[in-house]
Amino acid sequence: MRVCRVQPDVAAVRRAFEYLVPDDLAPVVRVGTVVRVPLHGRRVRGWVLDADVAADAIEAPRERLRPILAAVSAGPPPDVVDLCRWAAWRWAGPVATFLRAASPPNVLDVGAQPDVGAAVYPARLEPGHPWADDALIVTAPTSAIALQPLAAPEGSTLVLVPSAAAGEVLARAFVADGRDVVQLFSDQSAADLTRSWDRARAGACVVVGGRAAVWAPVPDLATVIVLDERDEAFDDERAPTWNARDVALERARRAGASVRMITPAPSVEALVAFGDHEPPVGVGGIRGGWPRVEVVDVRDQEPGQALVTRELADALHRTVDAGARAVCVLNRRGRARLLACRTCRELTRCERCGATVHEEARGGEGGLACTVCDTVRPVVCLHCHGTRLRPVKPGVAHVRDDLAALLPRVAVDVVEASTVGTPSAPVVVGTEAVLHRVAADPGNPVGVVAYLELDQELLAPRSRAAEQALWLLVRGARLLGAHLLGADPAPPGVLLLQTRVPDHEVVVAAQRGDTVSVALADRVQRQQLGFPPFGGLAALSGEPAAVAHACSALRSGALRSGALRGDAVSGTGVTVLGPVDDGRRALVRAPTWDRLADALGTPEVDAAHAIGRLRVDVDPRRI
Repeated sequence: MRVCRVQPDVAAVRRAFEYLVPDDLAPVVRVGTVVRVPLHGRRVRGWVLDADVAADAIEAPRERLRPILAAVSAGPPPDVVDLCRWAAWRWAGPVATFLRAASPPNVLDVGAQPDVGAAVYPARLEPGHPWADDALIVTAPTSAIALQPLAAPEGSTLVLVPSAAAGEVLARAFVADGRDVVQLFSDQSAADLTRSWDRARAGACVVVGGRAAVWAPVPDLATVIVLDERDEAFDDERAPTWNARDVALERARRAGASVRMITPAPSVEALVAFGDHEPPVGVGGIRGGWPRVEVVDVRDQEPGQALVTRELADALHRTVDAGARAVCVLNRRGRARLLACRTCRELTRCERCGATVHEEARGGEGGLACTVCDTVRPVVCLHCHGTRLRPVKPGVAHVRDDLAALLPRVAVDVVEASTVGTPSAPVVVGTEAVLHRVAADPGNPVGVVAYLELDQELLAPRSRAAEQALWLLVRGARLLGAHLLGADPAPPGVLLLQTRVPDHEVVVAAQRGDTVSVALADRVQRQQLGFPPFGGLAALSGEPAAVAHACSALRSGALRSGALRGDAVSGTGVTVLGPVDDGRRALVRAPTWDRLADALGTPEVDAAHAIGRLRVDVDPRRI
């Protein structure tokens, strides 16, 4: 009997084991097959990583090997299995997580192998066209680009989109173009996903899907198209924190496929991946497709009192009077995140731990709650016992009250991440979730999108603050032009930006419609700091014992390699910062992401997961 290597689908088991392949299962046990194996007295499923382990590579004594119990289902093809193993190394996670995403949710006949199809379509792009090969295409937010000409004339095309709604529109366009389309979205039923997965492995199709569609089992991948590559929908927030754009680039490189990315605001990673030069503007020129941008300079306003300005009031009145809707964005939940006493002007603090408290409603009554120890007390100042407090950082609920007073005959809704349903009021105020919740309605368009405190995003202590702030503006611009998608003229609405830094590169870029300039400026800063994609960065968090063990293992590994001793001079080593926050968090830096992946993938670091809960966030978005 030959020996195969199987990765169990068990969260706590991060290594593969060797099993014997019974003669009756030998024809169907191949790389990627889903099998049932014995493991510590249990029967668990797993994936075959190596169908025929060489005799000199078998780790366990052959007489101790147990046989595979059953071949359960067809699984990902060998090239996708290899890609999953690469992703597990790249993002320091268990390979089973990626194999699970790459497998059909229901059982498929393990013996049935579909015939690989072949289809040839007329080439829609002439050789030498700037988009005929790998291309980064920058469009305006409200300008649609036809993706059908970008699909491969032979083989399969993989189209990644950030939302199922956008995917449905694209799927219809490809069907109208005569293509065989397969959709893979997480909101489909398990049966539909399994049928789509089975069809995709026959090839000669266009696969349209979300983040997980990057693992589609197409055997003849020729082109990968990524729409809105910067969208956070392509990031998996659960560990391992992988990114579909980066997986798509690696898969295309391995398959020799072309890559085309279409985005209104390219990321630094995309610029570097496509040669680190300014990409061509795809549609609409520089200003085409961007709404009118009005900047309100609030530097003369008192801090905390610059949210409901005269310019905002005028814009809301004009919008409501014209029968359009208004959307106000403020990324602060609740009523007030920071308060001061109107009498003694002291900040309100927790009597137990000294942290600042925020205003919230509990059981229908207002109160002050501490975000650190969750202590709740009445609205009373500890210094002078006054009961009149002034919001220094008002939240969306407080702003909703102010806007309702400003527009007494107009309904005003509040939207947060926890809000259920779609708001229908003429004026809506909320966190950035409001940009996703307000539905596009051609008969009732949005006339103004106002960012009440844009500086909170522009000046956030994060390495990607400018990139993330620009994407918020892109979402607002799309909301204004939702009823004009596909048309080049700028939508008639207004982006209203209230800021104390009107000369910030993001504000200037929005006024000019030149989003590439933000990525170019951000690129210089990240390269100087050694942040991704110019270096490896990972955030460790979890139980103090597990974080401490991981940090100790990383430092020991760096010392063994001599990296730390030469780090200050050559910059070639892995550096561990922390732990901090009572031992719950640490930061790991490396000169390259592959060196970081090697450091995080050692057995010593991996052993930290057995000590306690440990989250490894590679390329963190909020650092």
